[in-house]
Amino acid sequence: MGFLIRMAFWFSLVLLVLPLDPATGDGTVDSISPVQAFFAARAAVDDVAGICERKPDVCETGKAAMHTIGVRAREGMRIAYEMLDEETAPAAPAVDVQATGSVPPAQ
Repeated sequence: MGFLIRMAFWFSLVLLVLPLDPATGDGTVDSISPVQAFFAARAAVDDVAGICERKPDVCETGKAAMHTIGVRAREGMRIAYEMLDEETAPAAPAVDVQATGSVPPAQ
């Protein structure tokens, strides 16, 4: 989730730097410089980073949510690994007990 937020942040900065026609519908131009955008984004990141000091319950809830997501992701990967392992495991060779006259050893 954090990766997606960071990607959205950097993508929005790239969009601010690209030279596009910033004219609005009424003919006025609402434009900011890339430097202003950078400082505003930096201030937003600092504000979000300080949220744990202002509201510790938000951080506790976020930590619990990340823990739950991590546990579910590990369990899902374990199940997927077991399914793939079952599909790719070689089949045991068939032994004809009547032809050999003995029981094969346990493996």
